[in-house]
Amino acid sequence: MKTELRKIPYVGEATEKALISLGYTTIAALKGQNPEEMYEREMRMKGCHIDKCQLYMYRLVVYYAENKNHELEKLKWWYWKNEK
Repeated sequence: MKTELRKIPYVGEATEKALISLGYTTIAALKGQNPEEMYEREMRMKGCHIDKCQLYMYRLVVYYAENKNHELEKLKWWYWKNEK
């Protein structure tokens, strides 16, 4: 199921599925969310460690949802490796 979440840079099928499993089906639903909590919740749901890249993606998707004008550098998942 392809949703509007795919409009966010670097969100593919796997990240889209993860976001939906966490209860986020729209970009608007991501506003005000805590990426670290999203990452921790996904690990608890799956019962295993998830690569930190997923945390960086969650930082990106929340940034995307909360801002109308996006800095190009911040639309790259690797920008979010160390919290700014």
